[in-house]
Amino acid sequence: MEVSSDLIIKLVLAIVIGGTIGIERELRSKSAGFRTLTLICLGATLFTIFSQLIGHNTSPDRIASNVVVGIGFLGAGVIFRNNNRVNGITTAASIWLSAALGVGIGCGYYIASILGCVLVVAILFLFSFFDRMLDRINQLREYKITFPYEDNQQHKYEQLIKKYGLTILSRSQNKTGNIITGSWVVRGNEANHHAFIENILSDNSVTEFSF
Repeated sequence: MEVSSDLIIKLVLAIVIGGTIGIERELRSKSAGFRTLTLICLGATLFTIFSQLIGHNTSPDRIASNVVVGIGFLGAGVIFRNNNRVNGITTAASIWLSAALGVGIGCGYYIASILGCVLVVAILFLFSFFDRMLDRINQLREYKITFPYEDNQQHKYEQLIKKYGLTILSRSQNKTGNIITGSWVVRGNEANHHAFIENILSDNSVTEFSF
């Protein structure tokens, strides 16, 4: 196989594009960062190039088409559930898109791949502002409150949650001896959450509070 200038351009461009997306993920301390996304984009480019060479007279897309399937395993590895939120989906999507751009580079669609990279980085940087704004408006939290049964306050905290304009999505309570532990998954804006938390922190009957 002759090392042509076109091959060098493809490999360098794959490193630059994968690295550019990876830098954004690295700055946010995500599980798949600079090195990972660079390798993914470079690997997708190489698979596409080899696919064209190996299947030149039969099916040049044979290997490249399986990149989409294979990349799903890497994407699934960075998705995890933490409390009531699923994390890692954006990073998984970045992995998927890096592979797609790598395939584009391998096929010789340089302009489309560069524009795709610009759009990906723009979305990751700019849309994070809107994401934070939405999180302040619609924030999900889980509260666990432990208090003595003698105080007979099992309904008090639920009423207090509603008083602060918060919506209860699920609830559970259990009693151990004379101690009751209530758990509520609640949705509402950030200011209302903070006001509710301050109220509970000043409640002397609460023995434990997780928020």
